[in-house]
Amino acid sequence: MKNCIACGEKLEGKGLLSFDGMPASAQNIPDAEEVKEDHGVSLNLHQCKNCGLVQFDCEPVDYYRDVIRSGGFTTTMVELRRRQFDHLIRTYDLECRKFIEVGCGQGEFLGVLAEFPVQAYGVEHREDLVGLARKKGLDVVRGFTEDPDTVLGENGPYDVFLSFNFLEHQPEPGVMLDCIWNNLTEDGLGLVTVPSLEYILQYDGYYELIRDHIAYYSFETLGNLLTLHGFEVLEEEMVNRDTCAVIVRKVQREEKKVRPVEQVDVSTMEASYGMIRDEILKLSDTLQREGKTLAVWGASHQGFTLAATTCLKETAKYIIDSAPFKQGRFAPTSHLPIVAPDYFHTEPVDAILIVAPGYTKEISDSIRSNFGENVSIMTLRSDHLETL
Repeated sequence: MKNCIACGEKLEGKGLLSFDGMPASAQNIPDAEEVKEDHGVSLNLHQCKNCGLVQFDCEPVDYYRDVIRSGGFTTTMVELRRRQFDHLIRTYDLECRKFIEVGCGQGEFLGVLAEFPVQAYGVEHREDLVGLARKKGLDVVRGFTEDPDTVLGENGPYDVFLSFNFLEHQPEPGVMLDCIWNNLTEDGLGLVTVPSLEYILQYDGYYELIRDHIAYYSFETLGNLLTLHGFEVLEEEMVNRDTCAVIVRKVQREEKKVRPVEQVDVSTMEASYGMIRDEILKLSDTLQREGKTLAVWGASHQGFTLAATTCLKETAKYIIDSAPFKQGRFAPTSHLPIVAPDYFHTEPVDAILIVAPGYTKEISDSIRSNFGENVSIMTLRSDHLETL
């Protein structure tokens, strides 16, 4: 891509950062046959000089229309969504109103919304996920915001839309927002979340970068995009440490200019890239000298990026993950086997590195409860490893 996906301005210059050997995707996880053809990719990060959006200049992954969640059923995420729904409904008097989640996966969060006195609907592109949602009794249809005039289901217009960590995957986010705008009632509301660029920059988290997330929004650049497409931001909140959440209201669309956004400074992120690699190398060397073994917990985009760009691809035994659809496959680029938590009892390790921001405590408690007190537990904090 040579133009900004948000405002259309030409992306000029060599960009902010370039990375080699990165995973080609976070969800096309190769099996035993596919791993033979799996290779890393080079990614170039740019910032638009007009609207400020930070983005990759590559094509999107081929499944950007689909919502595939592995953390949707965790206690951490369910409680967060329950709190957000309660606040939204109480604050804006939304009982009995019609809600639609755009990109609802198999209905993980719609099931939580069903606890509240509202009418809950969902739209999802991937057919098998629609089927799973319907088996749970949820009102979900197959579809996608292909163009501004696409009708989302048969129950619109809707009073409220929900979009959870979906916008950052979109190569045409403006088209998605225009479509949603057209499917809302006058003064309709919305709750939108995206991974936070502020979090990535604050903690120098290069491992948060993955091709699936073609855009990296801050509150400022997300606000610019929403304003350009007919939404007023009412509330902003950082949730789960690493996610921007905004509540918006539909307003009349008119010609609007974006607010200036400062050029981001990625020099510390570039430095942390080297420091993290060095720390993991030191850890691996120490464990090897002591005759001890290491595993990673988290077949997430963070885990995949970290494994692909450090010595973990040679020194870790496997990656643990609770999502059944990932188990039995191999991490992109690093090709570490992905196993279920119970696999620990078949091939125990001496140390586990947790790479799952937002779920660290939940996973650590599970390790202590199920694997015993002798396992060393570490997690990645910004540009260093921390022992728990």
